[in-house]
Amino acid sequence: MAQQKIKQRDNLMKRVIGIGGIFFKCRDHENTRAWYAKHLGINLESWGAQFNLKDDPHPEAYSVLSFFKRSTDYFDPSESPFMINFRVHDLDALVTALRKEGIELIGEPLEEEFGKFAWLLDPEGNKIELWEQPK
Repeated sequence: MAQQKIKQRDNLMKRVIGIGGIFFKCRDHENTRAWYAKHLGINLESWGAQFNLKDDPHPEAYSVLSFFKRSTDYFDPSESPFMINFRVHDLDALVTALRKEGIELIGEPLEEEFGKFAWLLDPEGNKIELWEQPK
């Protein structure tokens, strides 16, 4: 029994269990931080922000890691080799608020089997995908 527990622990120590964070460089650090706080409502500490899935209102909350071919146009018009996807509770309400704040969306919001989606660029030109998980 003890050997089995040690083996299980060793297997977990060697495995990734989730996304730990997103880190990127900014040309205008303070402006970018202020934009994320104002328009996306992210409560920032001096070092950044922490999101706890256990606080998510969706009972089956999850995060995704996905890989795209270099030739994809899914990140357009951003030239960054990555895109950030943020979980949101009420996409329709957030889109309404963003538009009132003068934030331009990329295309129109979309609803499909995986949930609701909307896209925008941050001040650094990074594409952001907003995602409301389906109920």
